[in-house]
Amino acid sequence: MQFSENWLRTWVNPAISSEEMIALFTALGHELDEYTPVADDFCNVRVGKVLAVSPHPDADKLRVCSVKVSADEAELQIVCGASNVRIGLKVAVAMVGAELNGGTVKIKRSRLRGVESEGMLCSASELGLADNSSGILELPDDAPLGEDLRHYLRLDDKSIRLDLTPNRGDCLSIQGLARELALASGQSFASPLAAPFIQVAEHTTPKVFIDDVLSCGRYVGRLISDIDNSVATPLWLKERLRRSGLRSVSPVVDVTNYVMLELGQPLHAFDANTLQGNIHVRKAKAEESLTLLDGKTIALDVDSLVIADDYKALALAGVMGGVESAAQPTTTHLFLESAYFTPLSLAGQARRYGLHTDSSHRFERGVDWQLQALALERATELLLAISGGKAAAMVEVTSTAALPTEAIITLRKSRIARILGIEIPDGRIEMILRGLGMSLDYEKESWRVVVPSFRADVMAEIDLIEEIARVYGYDQITHRYPQQILMPKADHQQQQHILQVSQVLMARAYQELITYSFVDKKKEALLFPDRMPLPLHNPISADLAVMRSSLWQGLLQAVQYNQNRQQDRIRFFEIGKTYTAGADLSSPKEEICVAGVIAGQRWPLQWGLEAQKVDFFDMKGDVEALLQQFKLFEKCTFKRENSPCLHPKQAVAIIYEDHKIGELGALHPRLVPQFGLDGPVFVFELILGALKLATLPRFATLSKYPAIRRDLAFTVSNEVTYERIEAVIRSQKAPFDVAGVRLFDVYQGQGVASGHKSLAVAMLLQHNERTLVDDEVNDWMAKVMNALATELAAALRN
Repeated sequence: MQFSENWLRTWVNPAISSEEMIALFTALGHELDEYTPVADDFCNVRVGKVLAVSPHPDADKLRVCSVKVSADEAELQIVCGASNVRIGLKVAVAMVGAELNGGTVKIKRSRLRGVESEGMLCSASELGLADNSSGILELPDDAPLGEDLRHYLRLDDKSIRLDLTPNRGDCLSIQGLARELALASGQSFASPLAAPFIQVAEHTTPKVFIDDVLSCGRYVGRLISDIDNSVATPLWLKERLRRSGLRSVSPVVDVTNYVMLELGQPLHAFDANTLQGNIHVRKAKAEESLTLLDGKTIALDVDSLVIADDYKALALAGVMGGVESAAQPTTTHLFLESAYFTPLSLAGQARRYGLHTDSSHRFERGVDWQLQALALERATELLLAISGGKAAAMVEVTSTAALPTEAIITLRKSRIARILGIEIPDGRIEMILRGLGMSLDYEKESWRVVVPSFRADVMAEIDLIEEIARVYGYDQITHRYPQQILMPKADHQQQQHILQVSQVLMARAYQELITYSFVDKKKEALLFPDRMPLPLHNPISADLAVMRSSLWQGLLQAVQYNQNRQQDRIRFFEIGKTYTAGADLSSPKEEICVAGVIAGQRWPLQWGLEAQKVDFFDMKGDVEALLQQFKLFEKCTFKRENSPCLHPKQAVAIIYEDHKIGELGALHPRLVPQFGLDGPVFVFELILGALKLATLPRFATLSKYPAIRRDLAFTVSNEVTYERIEAVIRSQKAPFDVAGVRLFDVYQGQGVASGHKSLAVAMLLQHNERTLVDDEVNDWMAKVMNALATELAAALRN
């Protein structure tokens, strides 16, 4: 909302500076957006009168003017090139020595094409009153001769623009802002406008019908005849419009804009000679179109609200009028409209056609539903004073179905104290509420509050409490920290699993990421064609339309982003929620998971090791380290699986007690280019809840006796996995501990039968209470080899 400070002070004028006024508005929640002077800085510019105009002897486009600025001073000879200079015109005269444009332009006595000029006749743009102008500034005939122009036009004024919240439609007017300022400054509020008295003439006024009874609550109209719309709008009115961000167009348009700014009620004027029959407030008809005031022709939707006569649409209701029925300079008969349209009926109507007007801005936020007749009377009063004419009686039609009802709210003292945390005196509360225009009665520790019609945003008790806090001052609400007796609670190690996961992966050179929970539906289908992702009802963009069923998509996008920026060693992980849906989306499920991705080089660039690419076993080793941290590795198995998004030969499921808790593998080669990736990429994902199954670590006595290592080399079929081999070895009972079993060599080639492989396994054996002897170790080794041969057809290598 942009307005003139001087205009506002004609309604309420507290003894405070401009800066203090702005501070009060800011404290009330109306943030300052812009604060600028209404004109350039200039001095020694006075009101003058042109007494004579003669042609310049040496220039066709110049005129030599005789100008009087005071009865006591000699006439000035000023050369002027403006086409609108004429005898009898009151003008702005920059005297010799005057400074314009902040002192950058200084007026001196000069000669123009041989003729002496003793000053300059100024245009509005030269004084900073307009961006451009076609001639010199024309002042009213009653402008006092010789008066300083800054004083005459009250140019020591500021244009203020406040950034209002969407719920405060009542502040989109001088009247609304004056009410706020009076309340904040401790003054009483009373409108300075006298009740308009309109001499009604006998005229036949069109009848009004509200056909859409749910969209228009009140429609007030009046016929005004015999006006002169070609006269000039008074300078004071033009200036108030300009300082509020609107340009002057014609008396009719200027008056409707002025009343909108003053009272907050949008108005519209129709050329009555273009109306055919009666006025209808209705929805648009099928295939109906309308050419608007901006020249744009729109095809009306059938749910758009329009103002029409008996034959055609005249205006897009509450947004913009039509060009056919618009008031022109030659218009003599007007039909003036003032209406209340429900915010819901106009919500989005302007944006649907790519429009946003001052009228739609106010109607969408809600105007005072009892203001229409007063606004029409005020506009009539101004229009008759400026353009003449005769006004017919007002016609008013209402639809109770679309009119709001008076809101009555019970406000409890206890509720105020509980919400705000402070006790506010009853007298202060009542003063605030009455200052807001509300009437109230006190009864049984509460107030019965009647909300005024201009505050459509106050609908419940909590709204009243917010208003009290806003006016009382948020800075007056003291800090009071909540107090609670906190009981110590045992810290279970299982609850630290998220921190431990992060520590393990960061120790292995991973970096933690946080990505969107919303992902691209098409890419999610590429990764998991068999899953049905949860759709968003109102996605922020088309590529963030569903909830992620896995953390992989976000991680893969991060890999692409980094590879595009020449990062050749990538190790990322994320801990976050995934979301899956049932077959009919009725039973969604969310789980916390940890996922990781690696790509590029195995280790950073260095001189001691040759560059190598990561492979499947790098990723598998990281997952094994994670499982080891939670004492789950020995209980988990890795089983080959067929996943649509993983390499068919490098994809395994992680199984814990017959339940799948995760998977890992290489991204399928067909998906690598589709995601814009470079080279093989390896991923894993684990359900974090499975890590809660970890057993607490327990202390075990360290053996002080030496361990014995025994190696065993044998051949087996290529189909036999190492997992089965280790299971057979550990299944053989021994009178000592098998502290470790490790595969340290795999060989295929000369000396090994086709379809077979040679494996070498090291076993670390130890006893807690004594030193092992060769005989018992040899006996156990024989049992192991016999079991391998029996169960897996293994053959000892010679």
